[in-house]
Amino acid sequence: MASSEEDGTNGGASEAGEEKEAPGRRRRLGLLATVWLTFYNIAMTAGWLVLAIAMVRFYMEKGTHKGLYKSIQKTLKFFQTFALLEIVHCLIGIVPTSVIVAGVQVSSRIFMVWLITHSIKPIQNEESVVLFLVAWTVTEITRYSFYTFSLLDHLPYFIKWARYNFFIILYPVGVVGELLTIYAALPYVKKTGMFSIRLPNKYNVSFDYYYFLLITMASYIPLFPQLYFHMLRQRRKVLHGEVIVEKDD
Repeated sequence: MASSEEDGTNGGASEAGEEKEAPGRRRRLGLLATVWLTFYNIAMTAGWLVLAIAMVRFYMEKGTHKGLYKSIQKTLKFFQTFALLEIVHCLIGIVPTSVIVAGVQVSSRIFMVWLITHSIKPIQNEESVVLFLVAWTVTEITRYSFYTFSLLDHLPYFIKWARYNFFIILYPVGVVGELLTIYAALPYVKKTGMFSIRLPNKYNVSFDYYYFLLITMASYIPLFPQLYFHMLRQRRKVLHGEVIVEKDD
């Protein structure tokens, strides 16, 4: 996740000579980080735009959602997997977002793309897949364009407004699509035993992917409200100038 706020630090210096050079280093790091994040966000905006155009074109030509996922899966897999860099951005400190928050958001997308939709081909034509694909695509075009214009210090109000309003509908729609898709995958997973490890084995370890999916679905109950209400607080802060006081746990 990119941001226009850069701390520009690269760790403290222990010697006087290093301390003198530190401001220059910070400036160079800040410039390099801004250039890289701008490139990254432009690339991601373009990628999701290509995905959106491909989805619209497919539906206009075929008149059905069946086969849509297969036609756009390579583009989807590339750009969604590329988003793993957002965790790296947090780890190296060029964006102020929490590593945990970025990790949860990105890994959940990777999970849906690779371990659900890619791996379980019978569900690829489910309407729920289209549901989360549309929600993701509009969300990501809005999000990455917001970051791009913010980094360039030329943020149109419409982009800002869209960033903090579209999610009100798109976030729940995406979650519903994801949950319905996982639910549709359950019978296939239970029947085939895919990704499961049965006893006995030499490691004396068992794992049941079917129950893992049930637990994953249940995890949406506590996680979704937290992320959703966090975005609502950010919306009030950004669009209406409210001062949000976070309570300590």
